Amino acid sequence: MHRHILLFVPLLFSLSLFFSQALAQTRGEVKDLSTGEPVPFAYIHLEEINRTTTADQDGLFTFRSIPAGTYTLTVHRIGYRNYRSEHEFKRNSEELIKIELRPQSVSGEEITVTGLIDETTGARLQHASSKILGEELRRNLGTTLSETLKNQPGFSERSLGPAPGRPVMRGLGDERLLILRDGERTGDVSSQSADHAVSIDPMGAEEIEIARGPAALAYGANAIGGVINVVKNQIPNTVPNRFSGTLSLNGKSVNSEGSASLNTTIPMKNWVSTVELNGKTGSDFSTPNGSIDNTSILNGTVTGGVSRIGESGYIGGSLSYYYSDYGIPPDPNGGHPNGVDIEMRKFQADLRGERLLNHSFFNLAEIRFTFVDYNHVELESNGIIGTDFDNRTATFSGRLHTRGWSLFDEGSMGIWGELQDYSVFGSRSPDSNQYTAAAFFIQEGDSGPLHYEIGARAEYSRAEPKEERLSARIGQIKKREFLALASSGSAIYRLKRSFFIGTTIMHSFRAPSLEELYSEGPHLASFSFEIGNPELDAERGVGLELFLRHRSRRITAELAFYRNQFQNYLYARDTGERSVSDPSLNNFQFVGERARFNGVEFSSEFSLTNRLTAGGSLSYTVAERDVSEEEQQITGFPDDTRPLPMTPPLQASLFGRYSFNKFTGSLRYTLSDAQTRLGEFENKTPGHQVLHATIQYRIQADDFLHTLSVSGNNLLNTTYRNHLSRIKEIFPEPGRSINLLYRVYF
Repeated sequence: MHRHILLFVPLLFSLSLFFSQALAQTRGEVKDLSTGEPVPFAYIHLEEINRTTTADQDGLFTFRSIPAGTYTLTVHRIGYRNYRSEHEFKRNSEELIKIELRPQSVSGEEITVTGLIDETTGARLQHASSKILGEELRRNLGTTLSETLKNQPGFSERSLGPAPGRPVMRGLGDERLLILRDGERTGDVSSQSADHAVSIDPMGAEEIEIARGPAALAYGANAIGGVINVVKNQIPNTVPNRFSGTLSLNGKSVNSEGSASLNTTIPMKNWVSTVELNGKTGSDFSTPNGSIDNTSILNGTVTGGVSRIGESGYIGGSLSYYYSDYGIPPDPNGGHPNGVDIEMRKFQADLRGERLLNHSFFNLAEIRFTFVDYNHVELESNGIIGTDFDNRTATFSGRLHTRGWSLFDEGSMGIWGELQDYSVFGSRSPDSNQYTAAAFFIQEGDSGPLHYEIGARAEYSRAEPKEERLSARIGQIKKREFLALASSGSAIYRLKRSFFIGTTIMHSFRAPSLEELYSEGPHLASFSFEIGNPELDAERGVGLELFLRHRSRRITAELAFYRNQFQNYLYARDTGERSVSDPSLNNFQFVGERARFNGVEFSSEFSLTNRLTAGGSLSYTVAERDVSEEEQQITGFPDDTRPLPMTPPLQASLFGRYSFNKFTGSLRYTLSDAQTRLGEFENKTPGHQVLHATIQYRIQADDFLHTLSVSGNNLLNTTYRNHLSRIKEIFPEPGRSINLLYRVYF
C-alpha cells in the first residue's frame, strides 16, 4: 500500500505545476430576501460542471476557474426555500452574483428565478434526476446508505441484518444499480452478496444524487436500475473564502449507537485541503421480540484531500481509509449457529484534474484516476477464517465537455477503463482478473417546450482466470470476452406551464461478474454454496419509462409507469438442494433467464397552508421470469412464468410536515402490503404499518449554525418483516428507536 502512495504523491505534485497560474474568480453574496441580512453557510452548486462551494459567515462565496458559459445555479440553506436560476459566467468579470433567499415556511418548496430563464426552455428544469440534501438528508439519515434512502419513492432495502443493507430501486439492485462516491465506483463487492456491506458511511455526505437514463451511461453500461452518487466533495474544486466545516454527533437507542463526524475545508492561497474523520459504534439491534444476535457494528473513515486551483483548471487528489467490523446473524438453517463476524478494510487513492479549453467545440477536459485496495474477511465464531475476499481495482477515465452544436446545447464524451484483480480464499473459486474498457457519448438539448437527451456507451470486458482448468462442478474454467453497445434516450415535453410528460428508454449491457462465472464453494455468511457458470452469456435489458409531472408553487406530483425486460437476467437461484460437501448449505446456481419488471410509482406533496405540507408516495413492482417446458416437467410447476425472488411488495407512505420559524416537525406513516408473489423456496411476508416522527430545530449564533434533529422510528414498536431480508423468518426488523443528531456549521 505504501508503494502506491509514493507513486501517487509525486504524480499529484508534477501535475499541479501544469495548473499553477494566476487565479481568476467569480464572487457572489447570499442575502435574506425579507431582511437583507447575509445568509451564511448556504450550499451553492453549479449543476452542469458539478462545482460546489459554501457561503462564509458573511454570506459571501467565490467560484474560481469557471469556464465562460451559462449554468444552472442552485442554492440550499436550512430555513430557506431552495433557489434555482440560470446565470451567465463571463471570463474575468467583476460582476457580483446577488442571491436573495426567501425564508421557508413550507419545507421542500423551491423558488425558481424565472426572470433569468428563457420561458421556452422550462422543460430542462425537469431533468430526470433527484437530490437528497439538507433537512431531508438529516431527517432520513440512517446507519447505512440503504436505510437513508428507503423512504424515497421506489426504494427498498436488501439486507442480511441491519449493517450490510444495500439499496434496491424499482426491484433492481446489485450490479444493475451503481453506487458511487464523488462520481467514482466504490471498489467493494457489495453488489455480489447480501452479507457484503456498502463501503460508504452516509454520515459525512453533503448530498445524495439519483440519476437514470442517458446520464447513467457515463458510469456504466449496466445501470438500468440507475445511479446513486454520494457527494462528499473530498477533492475540492474551488477555493472558499475562509476555513469552514461541520461537526456532527449522532445517537440511536435501538442499538445504543453513537457516531461522530468532522469535515473541514482549509484554503491557503490557491491551495485547498479537506479532512474527513468519522467513527461509529453500536451493539446488537433490538426488536419487539428481543435483540438480533450478532448485529453489532464498528466503522470509521479517515480521508484527506488537497487541490491546487489555477486560472485554467485544477488538479487534486485524496487518500482515504475505511474500516468496518460488523456481524451477520446466525444461520437459520444451522450452518453457523453463532453467526459470522466481518472485518472489512479499504484503502482508496483518487486523482482528479480539470482544464478549461479555448476551443470552438470543447470547453472543458477532465481526467480521473482511482486505485482501491479492498479486503473482506469472514470469521467463524471460533476465530477461523471462513472466506477472505481481496479485490484491487484501478480505474481511469477521461472526459471532454462539449459546447452547443447542431441540435444540442451541451454534452460530454469520454473513455473509461478498469482493471480488477480478484481473489477468494476459502473456496475453489480461481483467482481472476477482469479488464473493462469503454467509450461513451452523451448530449442534450432543447427545442421550444421539448427537452431531449441521448447517450451511448460501447464497452468491452474480458474475464481472465489466472488458472484455466476443468472443474467437475462448474465445467471448464476459461477466459471469456464480451463486447456490446448500451444506449439511452430521454424526452420531456412541457404540456402547460406546470405539466410535463416524458419518456426514457434504455438498452443495457452487463458482462457476467467474476463471481457469476467462476464461484465455487461455500459462502457461510450468506447461507449459500455458490456455483458459477463459465458459459453464461451477457445480460441484456431494455427499459422503458413513461411519466407525467406537475410542478407548481403549491403542488408537486409525479406518476410513472416502467417496464424493464431482460433477455438474460443473471442471478443466483436457490436450487433447494443441499450441498454434498457442505450439507448445512443450499446450492445457489448462477443462471440467466428471460425476465421482466413492470411497475408503477407515484409521489406527491401539497402545501395545505404556508406552514403545513402533506403528501405521500406509492410504488409497486411485479417481477417474473419465464419457466421453460423442461423446468415445468421437472418441478411440476404448471405456469410458463414464475415470480422472481426477493421482489418488494406494494409499498406506500403518507406524511405531514409543519414548519414555523426555526422549527420543523414531521410525521410519516409507511405501509407495506403482504408479498404473496413468491419465488422458489420463499415464504409469504405479512403486510405492516409503521409510524415515524421527526422534530428539527436550528439556532444561528455568532459564526455558527447549530441544527438539532430528534427522530422516532417505529414509534409503536411494531413487529414487522422486510421481504428483502434473508433472515426475515428468524428476526423481524428493528423496534422502536429514538435518534438524536446534532450538527454545527462553522
